[in-house]
Amino acid sequence: MSRTALIVIDVQESFRALPNWPAVNRPDIAERVARLVRAARDRGDLVVWVLHAEPGSAGVFDPANGYVRLIDGLEPGPEEPVVTKASHNAFTTTNLQQVLTRHGVTELVISGIRTEQCCETTARIASDLGYDVVFVTDATATTPLPHWTVPLDTPLEQVLADPRTLSPEVVTERTEYALARRFATIRTLDDLAAEPMPS
Repeated sequence: MSRTALIVIDVQESFRALPNWPAVNRPDIAERVARLVRAARDRGDLVVWVLHAEPGSAGVFDPANGYVRLIDGLEPGPEEPVVTKASHNAFTTTNLQQVLTRHGVTELVISGIRTEQCCETTARIASDLGYDVVFVTDATATTPLPHWTVPLDTPLEQVLADPRTLSPEVVTERTEYALARRFATIRTLDDLAAEPMPS
């Protein structure tokens, strides 16, 4: 039995409904994740799907508005758990750790949206909980990060024109710097997708 679980975090329609989605670094994130999922299934790894919900918020993360669902083309298998979180990490507000314990999982492969937010936070928590963590950066996606003083409703054009805005490339690089050798091993989608099936 495999002791590895692929965690797919927040690859949901909510993000595609946000005004900053046109600036996302990997608009093909669903296809990238699907490739990772196929490889995980072929190896017999557990696949766990995570959704983010903010009930009553009236926004795109409010389940009542219909966006808290996987991006079209992604579909959990019949035995693959789906958990819904209300925190940045996938553990605090879910039964994820119990699911992983029940399946004897000791290694987590992290993918999803957003690189520096829910994916990175989940990786850090997982490491502190004792899991071996693999962070597949190119199977994560994010958008430009405005300076913290910029109002949340600032139009995307102004965010992109602000020299203080961090590009997705810079955000991603900083995430890798923070995680590597501390919380996670950084690996590529090509690397993981090419791993042979167990004999």
